[in-house]
Amino acid sequence: MNTVQPQPGKLDLGRKLRVSREHLLGLLGDMIRIRRFEEKCAELYTQEKIRGFLHLYIGEEAVGVGVTRHLTADDAVVATYREHGHALLRGLSMNSVMAEMYGKAEGCSRGRGGSMHLFSAEHRFFGGNAIVGGGLPMAVGLALADKMAGRDRVTVCFFGEGAAAEGAFHESLNLAALWQLPVLFICENNNYAMGTALTLSQSQTDVYTKAQSYNLQAESVDGMNVVDVEAAAQRAIDSIRNGDGPRLLECHTYRFRAHSMFDPQLYRDKSEVEEWKQKGPIKLLQEWMEHNALLHDGDLEAIEQRVAAEIDAAVQFAESATWETEDTLSNFVSRPRDTAPPPPPNLEPEAFETTYREACHLSLKEALEHNERTFLMGEDVGHYGGCYAVSHDLLAQFGAVRVRDAPLSENGFTGAGVGAALGGMHPIVEIMTVNFSLLAMDQIVNTAAALLHMSGGQFNVPLVIRMATGAGRQLAAQHSHSLEHWYAHVPGLRVLTPATLEDARYMLWSALHDPNPVLIFEHAALYNQKGTLTPCPEGVDIERAAIRRPGRDVSLITYGGSLHKALKAAETLNKDGIDAEVVDLRVLRPLDIDTLVESLSRTHRAVLIEEAWQTGGMMAEVSARLVDQAFWELDAPIARVASKEVPIPYARHLEIAALPQIDDIVEAAKRLIGGGP
Repeated sequence: MNTVQPQPGKLDLGRKLRVSREHLLGLLGDMIRIRRFEEKCAELYTQEKIRGFLHLYIGEEAVGVGVTRHLTADDAVVATYREHGHALLRGLSMNSVMAEMYGKAEGCSRGRGGSMHLFSAEHRFFGGNAIVGGGLPMAVGLALADKMAGRDRVTVCFFGEGAAAEGAFHESLNLAALWQLPVLFICENNNYAMGTALTLSQSQTDVYTKAQSYNLQAESVDGMNVVDVEAAAQRAIDSIRNGDGPRLLECHTYRFRAHSMFDPQLYRDKSEVEEWKQKGPIKLLQEWMEHNALLHDGDLEAIEQRVAAEIDAAVQFAESATWETEDTLSNFVSRPRDTAPPPPPNLEPEAFETTYREACHLSLKEALEHNERTFLMGEDVGHYGGCYAVSHDLLAQFGAVRVRDAPLSENGFTGAGVGAALGGMHPIVEIMTVNFSLLAMDQIVNTAAALLHMSGGQFNVPLVIRMATGAGRQLAAQHSHSLEHWYAHVPGLRVLTPATLEDARYMLWSALHDPNPVLIFEHAALYNQKGTLTPCPEGVDIERAAIRRPGRDVSLITYGGSLHKALKAAETLNKDGIDAEVVDLRVLRPLDIDTLVESLSRTHRAVLIEEAWQTGGMMAEVSARLVDQAFWELDAPIARVASKEVPIPYARHLEIAALPQIDDIVEAAKRLIGGGP
């Protein structure tokens, strides 16, 4: 473990690997290729051919070149938003990268990602990430999938020193070390996180020591010295392939250009930049080769000519490439299923009495029994048996590899679930409560939901995330949220809310056969609810809403924990001669508006019930859709019943007052038909 700070700008091959003239020429050529590409991109940006944010790698070329030299085609690379050089080194054609910078259909991400989101499934390049530190959990998940599958692969994850202040950095390193995963973390320490110097933002500026605190092997190297980087990377990669666990390299480097093309660079002196340029990686290697007679006449000119020709061809390719037509706008939001899900394999022979909790438990057991690539991961899912006892006994049946207790690191293990899904697994991630999911929202919204689109259809995320939601148990404001509609707002996600025993039992099986990320919200107040579970030989439909009680006078439209209140309200209304139909949304995204319109065409009145707050709630969307598509079916204004606009109180009587109750639903329905105040 090296604890000596490197001295940037000195090339010493004494303790390095033996390298030939041809090898050094290859290193020099790779760095010049990246440098000239980036310079051309800066020129094209000023011409407004490339737009958005443009982050250049100029000055840092030695890191990418040195690290990628010893990777195989089966290894994976996860990069940051400054990833053009990494993409080229990984084997993506310059034509496809340049076309992506233009936003053209022939780009490596079909023009959907742009400068910060270059992807290639063929080259196992899992792209740049515009979220600082956002790629770290994904890299952990890719490595986890490889370890679980017994594959001899290494995942390399590049990130900047600014990410070392993010929680994702610490969560990811802890998981990688805890589970001894084959991942190499590369910190490209260029001294500035955007415009703030590392010394001003982090109390410990030696990033590699942070890794060491997690018992993760780490060292610091001169990131301006390509040979030093290559040697350190080879040692680390060899160690990982040998089964020695994860490694981290902190590469001290420097970006000669601004953070992005928008950056006026007011935060650093020009003299500092010039000082670093004098020890730049290309200059350093070129001078050393000249001094040792390894750079012959014509070598440099040949490299420059070859690179210039490739860049000219790439620009011509991008200029002549095509724009995707507007009719393709909705492509790559979700991947369609090839076939309908097969019937549930563990179908019970006849109806039986059980609880909502046990129905959920049976669904997990079935999933683990019938797909070796499925595993359950989350807080206290194993030894504790799950916060709500849904996963009880599963650890004993399936072992700690497939029922995997995770630390309290929602963003980290959810992101690891994303990476594992990309690595060929079918993970089920359990987040203890919807409140905690806010800590994982970055990975859910910015990565899982968007990856298929950003990659131009290359990377889908077959991930299931389960969590408890809802109020009614005197847990006060921080554990009583109903935030399902927040996620239903996001394209690329499927959002399910099982409220019946049958949905709790069979929805998971259908969700695991969806090639897209699926979120399942289980209302915590239902876990103890008992009833008769009727077997569903074909499983349950996760595309459509369900009519739970037919009626002709008013439609009570709801989901989740409010379903049973709506059913009881319908019974009360029936005693007064009002025949209420109860519709269970159960799929919040994509919303099945057709079933709702059909119900409204029968009843001509609607009461929309949800446990969330009314302002901005799910039923605001349902109401707008119904008015838009079924206005002429309405014989009365749409009524809404929701929680009061206050944080949920602890005191029982106040909690009851805050939440929608059966009487509230009954009164709203009677008002619509003129039978109430």
